[in-house]
Amino acid sequence: MTETHSFTATLWLWTSANAPASWHFLTIEGEVAEAIHALALMRRLEYGRKRGWGSMKVTAAIGETDWQTSIFPEKDSKGWLLPVKASVRKAEGLIAGDAVTVRLTL
Repeated sequence: MTETHSFTATLWLWTSANAPASWHFLTIEGEVAEAIHALALMRRLEYGRKRGWGSMKVTAAIGETDWQTSIFPEKDSKGWLLPVKASVRKAEGLIAGDAVTVRLTL
């Protein structure tokens, strides 16, 4: 069973003094996050285990660019985090602070 959801979120940059890399993310919140949590629970019950860090495989699409990745539960917001890789940001001309509309297929 697959589901498709669309949402708009602000692209933000995660950095750490302890790690040399930085990562760009979109936070999935609200009704879309709740639907993903329900689907994750159903899949966990169906398959009897959860993926590493509670992640879920997705196909994400921004503009004309789509890619396969994983989303990760985010405890503070009770939402999910979608990493947006450099090739996608470059192809779509995105920088931190941009409002981005995404289509997720789970």
